[in-house]
This record gives sequence, structure tokens and C-alpha cells, in this order.
Amino acid sequence: MSNGSVVTTFFLSGLPHPPVLDTMLFGLFLVIYILTVLGNLLILMVIRVDSHLHTPMYYFLTNLSFIDMWFSTVTVPKLLMTLMSPGGGTISFQSCVAQFYSFHFLGSTECFLYTVMSYDRYLAISYPLRYSSMMSGRVCVLLAAGTWLTGSLHSAVQTTLTFHLPYCGPNKIQHYFCDGPPILKLACADTSAIEMVIFVNIGVVASGCFLLISLSYMSIIGSILRIRTSEGRHRAFQTCASHCIVVLCFFVPCVFIYLRPGSRDAVDGVVTVFYTVLTPLLNPIVYTLRNKEVKKALVKLKDKVTFSQR
Repeated sequence: MSNGSVVTTFFLSGLPHPPVLDTMLFGLFLVIYILTVLGNLLILMVIRVDSHLHTPMYYFLTNLSFIDMWFSTVTVPKLLMTLMSPGGGTISFQSCVAQFYSFHFLGSTECFLYTVMSYDRYLAISYPLRYSSMMSGRVCVLLAAGTWLTGSLHSAVQTTLTFHLPYCGPNKIQHYFCDGPPILKLACADTSAIEMVIFVNIGVVASGCFLLISLSYMSIIGSILRIRTSEGRHRAFQTCASHCIVVLCFFVPCVFIYLRPGSRDAVDGVVTVFYTVLTPLLNPIVYTLRNKEVKKALVKLKDKVTFSQR
């Protein structure tokens, strides 16, 4: 903090934990981060090189993997920095704004993308004969572009509302990255109106997306139950189960953090780890270990690499 009364640097307190665990947690989160980046890069590469995976579902999955790779990159390096710095780490005001915008941009885009992916699964299972025409390449591009554009606008609103407030006093953020609730506590102004607007904004987006996803899956379940063969029903349920797992792992912690009254810094920090660190790692695991087509593509890619090395 300098310039007399204007905050130019924030101090990140980091993840609440006993100091003796610094090295162990650093190693754990570093391994998770490396696996997350490599896992999502592998999915991007496999879908790119295997023509059998050039379908709408895998097109949206490439968007999800790209988002998860950067979503983790926005937060985890700062978490590692706070673990290696005694008592936490610092971040400039401008970098804090950039991290805040990037975090909410990628997070809200992922939220919208989950909704689009559930709509894609609904069309694929409910209208199999018309699916290719209803979910054409042009439609896929428009839907994906819409998620990115809407996510950027949503994040711009959050960022503008948060950082147009004056910050002239305390500069210690009780978190391991720049997020709304802990930052607003540092503002030198009444934040009640801003907090309500942000609460409603996030609430409308989260509840709207979750409602649309729920409606899609209610329709999907009805369509699955009408499938005559047990093998067809099993394949449909398996595909949808993967999506449901990652959706729940993403939405439940977000609702806990942003859509409940009050805030507990220690609890919030631990819960945030689930959707900023673990969910980006979970996506490539779920979509590879539970997906036969992706596993076949991985085997083909491995065979190609082995053959080229001979």
C-alpha cells in the first residue's frame, strides 16, 4: 500500500493450514497442476488428431479442456506462491484486477458451456435421426462463441462493480487469489448494494444454467427409458453420468461460496479448492476413463507414436 491512501498492492494470505504442511501442500498442488495441464492438453491433442472424434460433443469438450487448463493456471500458480512465501504472497492491484476478470470470465464461460453440453446431449439422445442437422458445425460454433461472449460480459460486470470502489485501507486478502467476497471486505465504502447486485447477478446465472441443465437431463432420462435395448440405455446413461459428475463438482462449491449469506474465510478457501484445483483435473479423468471412444483414440495415438519411434 502506497501513495498515501490508495492501495497499489494486495497481500494474499493463502490457504489456511499449519505452516509445517507448506512443503507437502506445495508438492501436492504442483503435481495436481501439472497433471491438469497435461491431461487437458492430451484431450485437446487426441480430439484434434482423431477424425472419429470430430463431433459436436467432442467439439464442446475441447472448449471445456481449454477452459480448464487456463482456469487452473489463473489460480494455482498464485496458490503455490503463497505456500512458498512466509505468511502469504503479494499481488499488484492491476494483476489482481486481471486475475479477478480472468477467473470469472473462465468460470462463467464454463458454466454456460455445461449448459450447452447438456443441450447437445439432449438433442443427441432425444432426436438421434435429426441430430446431425440440428447440431451442425455452424450451430456448434455459434453456441461455443455465445458461451465465450456471455462469459466475458458477465465477468466485465463483476469486475467493474468490484473495482470501481475505493480501496484505501487494509490490503490483506483472506484468500489465495483475488475473488469477490474477500476483496469487497477491504473496500473503503458501503458495499451492501454492490454485494446484492453481484449476488443477484451470479444467482441468476448459476440458477438459470442449473435449471436448464436439470430440465435437459429430465428430458434425457425420459428418452433413455424409451430406448428398447439395455445396451443402448447403458451407453446413454454412461455418457450423461460423466457430464453430471463434473457439473455437480463445479456447481455445488460455487453455490456454497457465492449464494449463501455470510462468509467464513477458512471454510471458503478450502471449498474453493474443489472447483479451482480439483474440477479441472477431474474433467480429463472422467472424460477419458469413462469414455470408450476417447480410450480407443488414446490407444491409436500411442500406437502411432510408438511406430514413428521405430
